Amino acid sequence: MARGPASFPRTARLTRPAEYRRLFAGATRATSRCLTVLVYPNDTDSARLGLAISRKIAPHAVTRNRLKRTIRESFRRHRSELGGWDIVIQARPAAAAASNRDLRAELEQHWTRLRRRPCVPS
Repeated sequence: MARGPASFPRTARLTRPAEYRRLFAGATRATSRCLTVLVYPNDTDSARLGLAISRKIAPHAVTRNRLKRTIRESFRRHRSELGGWDIVIQARPAAAAASNRDLRAELEQHWTRLRRRPCVPS
């Protein structure tokens, strides 16, 4: 099956523990009511996404999966506009009770802020 420009291939994901450690240690953070977004320049020209949705924030798997689905879908749609960033999104306590519409609105604000920011690899 052919993948379009808005697909979510494995190369668009953070998969290694070292990648997460680097972001948690030295990333720039942006916080909103439901989400914390950590960003760090990567060596490529395309964005990669990692998720940190804990059981402490969303105790039920169905809620965690809904949050992940919503975040991945938003990232997939905006990935081509974001440039060369590694991004980790952490859920905050308000995320579990937030509607999908509220989550998408917050993510849109984060993507807009990130698009305006120049990406300079370290």
